[in-house]
Amino acid sequence: MIAVGKERLDAIDRVQQAWRRQRPDVDVSSIGVLSRVSRIAVHLDRARHRALADLGTDAMTLDVLATLRRSGHPFRLTAGQLQRAALITSGAVTQRVDRLEAAGLVRRDSEGPDKRVVFITLTEAGRNLADTTLAGLMEREELLLAPLTEAQRQHLEILLHHWLLWFEQNQSS
Repeated sequence: MIAVGKERLDAIDRVQQAWRRQRPDVDVSSIGVLSRVSRIAVHLDRARHRALADLGTDAMTLDVLATLRRSGHPFRLTAGQLQRAALITSGAVTQRVDRLEAAGLVRRDSEGPDKRVVFITLTEAGRNLADTTLAGLMEREELLLAPLTEAQRQHLEILLHHWLLWFEQNQSS
């Protein structure tokens, strides 16, 4: 448990204290990390959802547009490349691209001698939406990090990097 004054206890501290009283034989220290990460993730998801709605889009739209935008000029990927880069299923790629194409944010371009290679290309409108959404989202997310000093943020990023890398290298396939 971290050292905090009584007035600074959070809900997780109280849960841990209760378990320590009831089950002093069980190490409940993981609750201090995992439950906080879980609760913070809920707050972050809600904040991102609100921010994206205010910016006129949603997470699924931004996921595809941002993946294409990050790919660099000419801002296009095959459906397979988009699927791998955005970590979504092929069915999800098709549904999302259909919706974004209807909105004029992407287009499908066929190439090759038999036109079998299909690229999903970001349109100018899609690029503008990706750029303005990114800027607005980063501005809002910066506010979520306000309680942390720069050193704390850097340290947290390093810890989270190591933890995520461990999960990615040890996930069951």
